[in-house]
Formats: sequence, C-alpha cells, structure tokens
Amino acid sequence: MSSNHVNSQNMKLEVVVLPVSDVDRAKDFYKTLGWRLDADFVTDENFRVVQLTPPGSECSIIFGKGISSATPGSVQGLYLIVYDIEAARAELVDRGVEVSEVFHDIGGIFPHAGTEGRVPGPDPERRDYASYASFSDPDGNSWVLQEIRVRKPGR
Repeated sequence: MSSNHVNSQNMKLEVVVLPVSDVDRAKDFYKTLGWRLDADFVTDENFRVVQLTPPGSECSIIFGKGISSATPGSVQGLYLIVYDIEAARAELVDRGVEVSEVFHDIGGIFPHAGTEGRVPGPDPERRDYASYASFSDPDGNSWVLQEIRVRKPGR
C-alpha cells in the first residue's frame, strides 16, 4: 500500500479526554449543563472514568482519576455548535454557568486566542460560523459556543 493511499474509512471523533482536578466537581458541573451521564466507573481508588455527552452530540467527554497525565484545565477551545447562539447562551446562564457575552471576531474568520480581537455582539450579518460565546469548567478547560444554522456544503 502506498503512503499516499486515501483512507476511505470513516473516522468519527467519539471522545475527548478532559484533565480535571476534582472528579465529582467536574461531574456536577457538566450535569448542570444538561449533559447526559453515560458512565461513572470506579475500579479502585486510583482509577475512575466518568463519561458525559452534550445534548445532540455524537462525541462525549471523559474525565476521571488515573486516565490523563495532562494538567487540569489545559484543554482549550472545544467547540459546541448551536443553532441559536443567544438562546444557547441564555440556557447556560439560566443553569448558573458563567458565560461570556455573545461576540464575533474582528477578523471575521475564527476567534483569536483568549479574548483578543473580540467584538461585542453576534456577527452583524449573522453569518454562520461567525458568532460565539465562551465558558470554562471549574478547572479552566474552555469551551466555545459557535452558531451554525446552515452548514457549508459537504460538511
């Protein structure tokens, strides 16, 4: 088989591992978001796996004890795609989550790192892929809500 062989197999992203410092606190936070608790397995005092899935997502998050050597809070910029950015933000705020105001990026393409280049309010033309809000879990793992109503062809 040549090295330029095109892989025709689907490769679905199913799980993202989040490093957390307090498993129960993280579990409570993600349950507060309204995410489905899929599993909470403990095999001994050094190994625990908790899995939750956002509503409508085929990808889950996993965190726990003994499953990641990454620094708690080091995962940044995980994207949650929503149909209505303002409604999604309002729902999280109603659940007690601290969420940024809705913003768009000064460059109009993709948000800069951190809070650099943020312009208040949704994209003025309300283009898909251009309006955002952000929040973090108790450890500082960061999430971005992105509004997409109609996907670009082929996506």
